[in-house]
Amino acid sequence: MRTESRAFLEKYLNNVSPTGFESSGQKIWLEYLRPYIDETVIDAYGTAVGVINPGRDFKVVLEAHADEISWFVNYITDDGYIYVIRNGGSDFQIAPSMRCNIYCENGNIVKGVFGWPAIHVRTEKNPEMKPDTVFIDVGCSTKEEVEKLGIHVGSVAVFEANCEWLNDKYIIGRALDNRMGGFMIAEVARHLFENKHTLPFTVYLVNSVQEEIGLRGAEMISRRLKPDVAIVTDVTHDTYSPLYNKKQQGDCKCGRGPVVTYGPAVQNNLLQYIIETAKKSEISIQRNAVSRSTGTDTDSFAYSGTGVPSALISLPLKYMHTTVEMVDEKDVEECIQLMYQAVIQLDHQKSFNYF
Repeated sequence: MRTESRAFLEKYLNNVSPTGFESSGQKIWLEYLRPYIDETVIDAYGTAVGVINPGRDFKVVLEAHADEISWFVNYITDDGYIYVIRNGGSDFQIAPSMRCNIYCENGNIVKGVFGWPAIHVRTEKNPEMKPDTVFIDVGCSTKEEVEKLGIHVGSVAVFEANCEWLNDKYIIGRALDNRMGGFMIAEVARHLFENKHTLPFTVYLVNSVQEEIGLRGAEMISRRLKPDVAIVTDVTHDTYSPLYNKKQQGDCKCGRGPVVTYGPAVQNNLLQYIIETAKKSEISIQRNAVSRSTGTDTDSFAYSGTGVPSALISLPLKYMHTTVEMVDEKDVEECIQLMYQAVIQLDHQKSFNYF
């Protein structure tokens, strides 16, 4: 990975962009992207779009999502303990002993810890770990002390965990789901710019908000852009990690390349085009199947308006929705290349209609 790209990735991953509060991450993303695009679009809820070659009749979307899981302050006890609810798919089972930062409206960032009783005083299932036993300690002994720090119901808490490289090969950290996607589509834009491609269609680089609570950002921006084709990128599970069941969750592994998905929301002709592109470009791919929805922004684009031919290119990832999410840098580069090749080889006059 080139030095400038790595510096951007580290800054982007270490930034905090919880669902509903993605603005700081979007600014970092757009700052990196601007030299490689012609225009920007930002909608009312914060989805950011970089536009290449605007104004063409045929429109292609490359999409990722920008938000990360977090917690909302929901209740402050009289003795200063803070109880939270999930903002997105936060995992209450990993919370105990985690450090966190609480973001307040006055601009303060208050450090806290997710507390838990010692093993010595616990009997089996007493207390039982469940969503309403998750609490934060910020070192206060009264509710008034907590409120003086600027913490209130609705303040957002995010696990504290910066990114790093493991074994010179894996990128690890929180929010790789799906800030890696934002990084990858930005790198596609850079390749298009540096290689001076003149495209006969418009490309929208879309970094959507609010995916973690129901694909909402993609739902809104898809109606606005009305693309002809959408290629979405997100992460998927490395099922070779312990405790996965390949019979149920499929056969995907970090280091083996991008994953293409089969499912109702994935348009077959576009999927076959991406598979053919991978073969021509000598990029190894893996395959995954979903029984109903993909659970990604692919669904929002596919079923937008009268329907948009959509496909999903996924990055294999270990330990999703934890602070130690892991991806192989080789897979990252191959996902970038697959999307890049899919754009430059795309014949916009070729029909992706069903028949």
